[in-house]
Amino acid sequence: MNEKQKAYIAATIYAFIIGLSFMFVKITLTVATPLDTLAHRFTTAWLVATVLLVIRKEAIKITKKDALRISLLAILYPTCFFAFQVFGLVHTSSSEAGIIQAAIPIFTLIFASIILKETSTNSQKIAIGLSVVGVIFIMLMNSSGSTNTSFLGTGLILISAITSSLYNVFARKLTQRYSIFTITYFMTLFGFIAFNGIALTNHLLDGTVRQFAEPFKHGDFVLAILYLGILSSLGSSYLSNYALSKIAASKMSVFSNVATLITILAGVIFLKEEFHLYHLAGAIIIVIGVIGTNYFGVKGKVKEKKERVI
Repeated sequence: MNEKQKAYIAATIYAFIIGLSFMFVKITLTVATPLDTLAHRFTTAWLVATVLLVIRKEAIKITKKDALRISLLAILYPTCFFAFQVFGLVHTSSSEAGIIQAAIPIFTLIFASIILKETSTNSQKIAIGLSVVGVIFIMLMNSSGSTNTSFLGTGLILISAITSSLYNVFARKLTQRYSIFTITYFMTLFGFIAFNGIALTNHLLDGTVRQFAEPFKHGDFVLAILYLGILSSLGSSYLSNYALSKIAASKMSVFSNVATLITILAGVIFLKEEFHLYHLAGAIIIVIGVIGTNYFGVKGKVKEKKERVI
């Protein structure tokens, strides 16, 4: 099995993990606030990452400049991505969120053309426009009368998709410079510090510090947070970083559509969420656009300099 095959396997596993994560987030939100959920999620992820670091018996040696570069990436993912995602899920269903996330390959292609200097054909541009129409259609339908969804929730999920796309592009460069574990560890550490800092500050101001650990009294929450922390945060970060070190950002991003299908099925089957015909119509439009975008190919003109892996 060559490196690219391993990368595609990693991307597929990543898609399944992310696809189910929306359902687990909805479970945690029944007993915890969005900020507390994020704090506990990344505490779990960081603790497991630290254990792995000790087991590896390898010191992470990077300069302050290196740490700054990785921290800037961590602002996009996990910080902004998961923050917009979890607050968006407060106002919308997991299946609908999965549909909106299907636009990630479109945004990735646009940002890759600007930042990585990849070029696209006219056919690809038409396909991109088609997927954007699908997203706009769902947002407009939500704002026109659905009782269980909101324009705010859809908008927040859309912003999380944009931050994920930017991460795909910038991570593509950084994975050529640093080891996968180094990037993953610092991203997890950044999320741990950021979300715990915000959540605890919020509790201190409200005088509700005791409520911070109360969600752990619920078995469903514990199982959900273990999944989100170990697999969805730590595992997905490592898998995506690995895949992005081997394949183009635009090719990696298409796996978000596998995640979309998993999310929709999980939401409808396990959470008994409503699924309207306009969701199906919007999803079909988005997926057709994504398939068209990748079918017509990407003329990559990325000049990547291979540097020493730290």
